[in-house]
Amino acid sequence: MNLERASASLDKVIGDALHRVRSGDTALLAWPLVCGSAVADRTRALSFSRGVLYVEVADQGWRRELMSLAGRYLAAVNKYSRERVERIEFVVSKQAL
Repeated sequence: MNLERASASLDKVIGDALHRVRSGDTALLAWPLVCGSAVADRTRALSFSRGVLYVEVADQGWRRELMSLAGRYLAAVNKYSRERVERIEFVVSKQAL
């Protein structure tokens, strides 16, 4: 099995699993998968409402950095989410993450 087929198989398994959870939760659960472990360790998906995924970040620097990658993250989240995510809103934490 080549790497591309393995990756496609893994995407299918993840997608199938996420489509079994409650619809409002799929975007929240997809966040750490699409952003990767380094970003997931420094952020937290807070909520999903009316097409907006709210993600908590440590500070303005992280917010700026992630906003520049928002389009990539949005496409990846929508690959797994049962409900369409229209945008990702990065919210600066009031406490250290």
